[in-house]
Amino acid sequence: MMSEIEMSRRGVLAGSAAAAALAAAPQVDAQPAKAAAAATMPVSLTVNGKRRDLTLDTRTTLLDALREHLKLTGTKKGCDHGQCGACTVIVNGERINSCLSLAVQHQGDEVKTIEGLGTPDKLHPIQAAFVRHDGYQCGYCTPGQICSAVAVLDEIKRGVPSHVQADLSARPQPTNIEMRERMSGNICRCGAYSNIAEAMAEIAGAKA
Repeated sequence: MMSEIEMSRRGVLAGSAAAAALAAAPQVDAQPAKAAAAATMPVSLTVNGKRRDLTLDTRTTLLDALREHLKLTGTKKGCDHGQCGACTVIVNGERINSCLSLAVQHQGDEVKTIEGLGTPDKLHPIQAAFVRHDGYQCGYCTPGQICSAVAVLDEIKRGVPSHVQADLSARPQPTNIEMRERMSGNICRCGAYSNIAEAMAEIAGAKA
């Protein structure tokens, strides 16, 4: 016959196991709709000189905000991992991969896309140089290439150093190696790199 002590021990062990199982069970969210609604917030951007007010899912990238919400489809989605540069835009004067940046991070920022650089009737000098030197090929990466090229030449003009600059105390020059290093984050699957370098060199007044 089982003693009272043995029965008590078995009861304690069984109760402990049941409590552990209950604690490990996944908790069901009773209000999923309310949680989803709370994941949006307002954001205001100045895009190509015009203020745009949006209410976005906080996970929305700047790239998707531009393409899907503002219908500025010139900025392209390539790898969506920040490796190809097709999504490059200029934010507060600096070039960034818009696929790696959340839109809500840019509250109040000034964003310039390819649509804001020039028009078919009045091209930006870099755009015109790309046409003259056939630097666009299929054209898919071209908006990112042009936005990067504009920012790169501005970086050199402002004296921002690069990895290939031998003397960091000297002002960088728009040499071929300097421009190629700075543009290395923009991939052209058509292989128009030499033409792009020639277009940039023309605007910079240097040799490609």
